[in-house]
Parts: sequence; structure tokens; C-alpha cells
Amino acid sequence: MKNKVTVIGAGSVGATVAYTLVATGSVAEIVLIDVNEAKAQGEALDIRQATPYLHPVKIYCGTYEDAADSDIVIITSGVGRKPGQSRIDLTQTNVNILKSIAPQIVKHAPNALYLFVANPVDILTYVFCKITGVPRNRVIGTGTTLDSIRLRTRLSELYSVNQKQVHAYVLGEHGDSSFVAWSAADISGVPLDEYENALTDKDALKVTPYTHEEVEEYVKKSGGQIIAGKGATFYGIAASVTQIVNSIYSSAYTILPVSTVLDGEYGISDVALSTLCAIGNDGVVTTLTPKLSDDELAKMHNSAEVLKGVLAQIEI
Repeated sequence: MKNKVTVIGAGSVGATVAYTLVATGSVAEIVLIDVNEAKAQGEALDIRQATPYLHPVKIYCGTYEDAADSDIVIITSGVGRKPGQSRIDLTQTNVNILKSIAPQIVKHAPNALYLFVANPVDILTYVFCKITGVPRNRVIGTGTTLDSIRLRTRLSELYSVNQKQVHAYVLGEHGDSSFVAWSAADISGVPLDEYENALTDKDALKVTPYTHEEVEEYVKKSGGQIIAGKGATFYGIAASVTQIVNSIYSSAYTILPVSTVLDGEYGISDVALSTLCAIGNDGVVTTLTPKLSDDELAKMHNSAEVLKGVLAQIEI
């Protein structure tokens, strides 16, 4: 692989994704594309001038032609969600934007892996597969990766432990019908419901009492709080995108909750939503279907029906 990435969209999310990739040294070359060429040029120059103190990444404003030979194309372009607005409300507008972009980028980067960030991410991931014919393993939506790190952040606070030792996932739609797979959550291999009793000194690591409902509300509402406070969320999603990019370039497979078009997993087909996926150089190598509780399985199917209901109402 050439370690070349194209980022489409130079708004707050796209620019922060590009900066984070440079700051972490994840890639060697970044092409930044936006309909507002001056904005893309300004962002590319600003980031490029930071490289002496970061990593020697080649970053520049380009056109679709410059995306040739990209390993990964990251699509962030679309209308952003406004305070109080549902992600689903954005659907048709952003689908139309995608339909105008897709033929141009696939023409010049036919063998790339496509990573969707723009919302509604599950819908756009599905639509892109349908209108381009790019195999589903090469089309990935960030899905519930962001939801999941919000969950891990909150649980780490409640359990007073390192965020990296919390293994917990949000699955389903990246939206209102998402759910926490509590049955699969643990801290360093100890199931959450057994963790406090496993502590030999309960005063050494204080566990703050909580309910599942409180944590799920935090996960679902914190994005809206950020948008209301600063207009957009971009640090968390940039970190999520960087994790996915690093997973693609890694020599070992990484398991992440990303959105992909399902083909029978959990009895669900012909819709994109998040389950656990093994990611590597070829994109989604395989999906995983860890055992869910009956309630969680019902919620997974509900997410699928919610998304299929939206797809039935839009023009693809």
C-alpha cells in the first residue's frame, strides 16, 4: 500500500481528520478535496506548516484526479447536523451530495477502500455500495465507533480505570436506535456486573453507582451537547477515523464496531449498520456476531428496521 489517503470535505471534520492523521504519522500523503477550493488550500497549507514539529507528511489541496492510487478515500462532505436536528433529517440532501461525488471519485480511485464519516453514515454507506458496485468489504462507515468511545469514556470515569482497559460497544444504527451491548462489556476481561465484587480493596478503586439507562442517555445525548456548545463534533470522530485508518494499515487485524452492509449477520441483510468487524489491508475481512441477549438482539433488528424504513422513503 502507498500510505496515500484522500479526504473529501475540508470542513471542521475533514480538516481535523487530516490534521490528526498528520499528528499521529498515520499516513505519508494526504489529498484534501473540497468544492470550496480556497478552504481546502488554506487547511492544507496550515497543516503542512505544522509538519516540522509533527511528521513529514505530504499534504495538499487537490482534485478528484489527484486521488488516483489512494489506498483510502475518507468522505466527510455533507450538510452538518444542526442543534436539535435528527441525523435522519439530513438523509436526502446528503444522499444527493454523495450521488454527485461517487462517480467522480470511483473513476479515479477504483481500488480504494472507502470510509464514510458524513451522516447519516449508515444510509450513505449502503447507498454508496448500491450505486457504485464497490464490494461491501471495501466500504466502511465509521458507524458506532464514536458512540463506543463515548461509552468507554463514561465507563472509565465510573469505574476509575484507564479508558483503554474498558471493552464495551455500541451497536446498530449510528443514531437514535443504537444500543449498548452490555452482555459483552468488560474491564480487562472481567464482566462489568462482576467487576466490583472482584476488587479485593473496594476503597482503592471506587466504582460510582450508575444505571444502564443513565449511561445510554450520556452516549446518545453528549453529541448533541457538543453541537449545542461549539457547533460541531470533530475531535472524537477524527480519533475514530484515525483508529480505522491505522487498523487498515496494520499488519494485524483490529476488531472495531463499524458500519457495513450486512448479509445475514444476526438474520439481517441488505442494510448497513454496526456490528463488530475485523479490519485489515482489505477492509472488512470478516464480521463477528458475538452472542447478544434476547433484548439486545431485538434492538439490533429494530435498528435494521428503522434504517430500512428510511431507505424506503428516499430516492437512491
